[in-house]
Amino acid sequence: MSLQKDIRRLTAPDIRARKGGDPLVCLTSYHAHTARILDAYCDVLLVGDSLGMVMHGLETTVPVTLDMMILQGLAVMRGSKRALVVVDMPFGSYEASKEQAFLSAARVMKETGCGAIKVEGGRRMAGTIAFLVERGVPVMGHVGLTPQAINTIGSFRAQGRDESDWAPIEDDARAVADAGAFAVVLEAIAEPLGRRITEQVAIPTIGIGASVACDGQILVLEDMLGLSPQVPKFVKRFGELGPSIERAVKGYADEVRARRFPGPEQVYPMRKPKV
Repeated sequence: MSLQKDIRRLTAPDIRARKGGDPLVCLTSYHAHTARILDAYCDVLLVGDSLGMVMHGLETTVPVTLDMMILQGLAVMRGSKRALVVVDMPFGSYEASKEQAFLSAARVMKETGCGAIKVEGGRRMAGTIAFLVERGVPVMGHVGLTPQAINTIGSFRAQGRDESDWAPIEDDARAVADAGAFAVVLEAIAEPLGRRITEQVAIPTIGIGASVACDGQILVLEDMLGLSPQVPKFVKRFGELGPSIERAVKGYADEVRARRFPGPEQVYPMRKPKV
């Protein structure tokens, strides 16, 4: 009999049931080794299309492909055991039609084994979200600042600073919830609006620069670890790994240039001859 306790992975219904309960802890992850570390502390690991900027140095998320998302989603699934893994649907993989969205989502779920996907957009995506949910695809919504629409909105600016701008964002969040999404990300919106939406919708809200009143919070891992050169104003850095990595690399480079062996002096000692 095995003494190892089986670990059950969280599901979309588990996350949905946390509305108004203990805050949901969420972070982005793109690698097996970071997923392994985060898994013990996070309820949701998001394989975000932010990987285009974080891992590949792209200026926006727009060029990210479905193949890129699947590759990193598979890595995160390998590294995690407990957290719900949600994979972003990249720009161009779901907007053309409901059918396109289903085929892309089905491919992501089949090839990675993830538990849900995320799409950006409110009212305009409600029909697609309902179509996916009816066919067995758990969907997380995303409203407020939607980075895939950067070429339309012009900049990564906060949404809903003026109360006169609240109504469309509220309508987006309600449409996503009514369509059957199990949770919705609220990105870069004024705190009073984030609080209001959280009170209005029946599904958990996950804030990223939204409001402490949200049902959970998410950050880009590299932003909160101090690895990203530029981060949004709302990001608190919980670590400063950038300077630590630089010091370590400099120390290694100094040893190599000084012709010192960068490790144990005798890795493979000579064997004594047999007598």
